Amino acid sequence: MAQTNIARGIALMVAATLMFTLMDVCAKALSTRVDTIQTLWARYTVQMVVVTLLVAPRLRSVVQTQRLGLQVLRGFMLLCTTGFFFFGFLKMSLIETTALMQISPVVIMIGAAIFLGERFGMRRAAAAGVAFLGAMIVLRPGTEAFTPYALLTLCGVACYSTYALLTRYAGHGEDVWTSLFYTGSVATVVLCAIVPFFWEPLELGDLPWMLGVGLLGTMGQLLLIRALSMAPASLLAPFTYVALVFSTIWGIVFFANYPDGPVYVGALVIVGAGLYVWHRETRVKAS
Repeated sequence: MAQTNIARGIALMVAATLMFTLMDVCAKALSTRVDTIQTLWARYTVQMVVVTLLVAPRLRSVVQTQRLGLQVLRGFMLLCTTGFFFFGFLKMSLIETTALMQISPVVIMIGAAIFLGERFGMRRAAAAGVAFLGAMIVLRPGTEAFTPYALLTLCGVACYSTYALLTRYAGHGEDVWTSLFYTGSVATVVLCAIVPFFWEPLELGDLPWMLGVGLLGTMGQLLLIRALSMAPASLLAPFTYVALVFSTIWGIVFFANYPDGPVYVGALVIVGAGLYVWHRETRVKAS
């Protein structure tokens, strides 16, 4: 039975990654059609509505939290993460953005050592150096291939890593539905306050993409929660790298974007460093 749950957990993690990459397709398509703030508003407003409907029978208990300030800060960090990535889509391809996102586990490892006192030896430091080398291969600063929009993606990595560190610091004392509710609510409140200043008229063809960015993002988060309830996070972590495969396919199919050699080389270097970190993490925990 345990093996069955692990297999289901892996399948759900892959499905969650698929949903997130399809959400990125919608955001990328909208980047040339509507203002990015509108896209962000659709992403989180749809999530808030869907989650509220799902937890409606027990909404009173879901909204109760012992860490309101932390929940608000986590929600804001996740909003910033999505915002930086969506703005990056204005000039970055799906595969480039996804490849840079893969340095997050290494950044989280460094942050955990600095702020949470977790161990950080020479091997992990070497893995961090290799991951950043891979990022530089993708970015190619100093060449015509470099775009300043790549810095937005790196800011997104920093915000996501902060979000993950806050989650690790808080531990597992809160219901995952409480965290999911506050994630959507905080972002929706912020975006509802500012979106009127950026609103542009929508065409009928924009609506499916905007609905898609919200539904796919929400489905991805729900699948991720379910996957983590069935299998350990340390076991599931490597399967998020299938995002590189999905992003490559979607970039070719939807945008006729064929990544060049350095992007693939850099992505492989980053993934290699990430897998090494995963191996070290699981080995330490097992011992």
